[in-house]
Formats: sequence, structure tokens, C-alpha cells
Amino acid sequence: MSIQQATGPLQAGEMVALTDTKGNRKWVKLTSGKVYHTTKGGVAHDDIIGGPDGSVVSSVGGMPFLVFRPLLQQFMVSMPREAAIIYPKDAAHIVMFADIHAGARVLEAGVGSGALSLALLRAIGQTGRLVSYERRAEFAEVARQNIATYLGDQPQWTVVVGDLVESLAAEVAAGDTPRFDRAVLDMLAPWECVDAIGDVLEAGGVLACYVTTTTQMGRVADQLRANGGFTEPLIHEVMVREWQAEGLAVRPGHGTTGHTGFIVLTRRLAPGVQAPLRRRRPAQGAYGPDYTGPMPRNIILESHTGRPAHES
Repeated sequence: MSIQQATGPLQAGEMVALTDTKGNRKWVKLTSGKVYHTTKGGVAHDDIIGGPDGSVVSSVGGMPFLVFRPLLQQFMVSMPREAAIIYPKDAAHIVMFADIHAGARVLEAGVGSGALSLALLRAIGQTGRLVSYERRAEFAEVARQNIATYLGDQPQWTVVVGDLVESLAAEVAAGDTPRFDRAVLDMLAPWECVDAIGDVLEAGGVLACYVTTTTQMGRVADQLRANGGFTEPLIHEVMVREWQAEGLAVRPGHGTTGHTGFIVLTRRLAPGVQAPLRRRRPAQGAYGPDYTGPMPRNIILESHTGRPAHES
């Protein structure tokens, strides 16, 4: 039984969260006859099994515990992992701003431990399609296990172990060019995949790239401009700040989540169409003689000498 599909009374074999009065949360897999031991005495699993979701049980020493099935965002941050995950705040932002909807055909590259895959699968539903590319087989296996634990069998999900660009090229060579409505890249060098994504992304489709450093973010944005087949990239950084409100004590809490990454968003233009040149006034020397990255097309920028530094 998957966690998401479980409703009604709690059953043996399910994973539940026990939360004490200090807010500490522990995950317990319910098993008949077992006891969860705490510093305030044991909590019998049989006292939980058969009870409703959202109940309260007490240990032998009288410590009360809230009992809930885990929410998706709780499972994402606590599930087994081989690779760093995209955190719920960023996954939620990607789902909304990339417009991941029921029935969408989505390409994902860099499946990691499957955190973003969980959010994408929930969004596309049974009528959609998710194809996830992952270079490392051990990462892909962990992701499969995590998705199975929370969502159960997902026939609309395909995991391809291999390099994204090479895998797409092989499919095209075989005469089976895939088409996608949305694409999400979570990898070290997503700029290397922009051209390949452009070949399989439908006109009007959305590309979202998740990167963690400013140098990666700038490189992705420059490559999208250099490609010419995408709109001017929109770049977001998401931060979540918790607050505490107890009587007159209203202040920021201790659970603030700051920088985790940048989300670069853009849309695919129609075939043969190039975006109008974006009027911009770059800083002096922004594209000086020593710059080796991609240059936005047809833009003449001046170096610190006042002379044109580059023309493409």
C-alpha cells in the first residue's frame, strides 16, 4: 500500500509520523505486536493500528504523540536519498511556474533521489507522461523505491538510465523522436542540453532549469539567449520564512529556509521564430575580450575601452 493512496483507519504496514509535544517527529512503520520505545516509555503499535489518521496516543510514561500519515513535503525531506534533493519550496515553484498540469508530457533530467519526480507525477496524474533521464543507475533505483513507497505503481513514469543528449539522439536516430510539453533540468551543466531540449519541446512549451550557483545560473541564461529559440529567461530564487505567533510574541521562527537554488524559466518559440532582441544595457566589460561563454546573438556590447567587444 502506498502512503498517498491510504485513507481511513491506519493499518499495519503503513508509515506514520509520531510528533511529541516539542515538535520532534519520528517515522514509524506500523507492525502488529511491536513497540516504539521513547524516553517516556513505549508506544504500542497496536494502540495506533485501526485508529484514525490524526489521532493522539500516549506512551507508558504518559507522553502524548500526534499520529499522522506523512504529507508529500514531509516525505520528500525525510525519504532515503543517494543524491541531494530539490526541496519542497522549489519543487512547488517549478510545478506552478512551469505549469505542470494533468495530462502533460514532461521530460525530467537528473532524477536524483526522486523528490521532484514525486511532485511531477502528482501534478500530471494518470493521464500524463513523465520520462526521467538519470546517468547513475544507483540514483535511479533509489528514486524508483521512493516513488513506489509514496505513490505506488506509476505506469505513466519511465526512467531512462543514460545521458540525456545521447539518449535523445539515439531515439531520433531510431526514428522515434519524442515530444514533450514541459522539460525540467536538474543537473550540473544544463546549458549543454539546451539545443537537444529545443528539438523535442513543443512550441509554447516551458523549460525549467534548477541550478545552485550564480555561475551556473548565468551560463544557462546566456545559452538560452544564444540559442535564439527561447524567450528571455526568467530567474527566481525561492525563500521560505516561518513565523511564530504566541500571544504578543509574534516574530520570525527558527525554521527559515534560505538559498537552495535558482530556477531559470523560459518558453519554446515556434519553429523558425527567433525572439525579438531584448533591449539591455549591460555593465561595462560584461562581455569583454576574455569572456568565453555563449554570446547572445546579434548583440554588440562595448568593452571597458568603449569599442565593440563582440558581434555575433
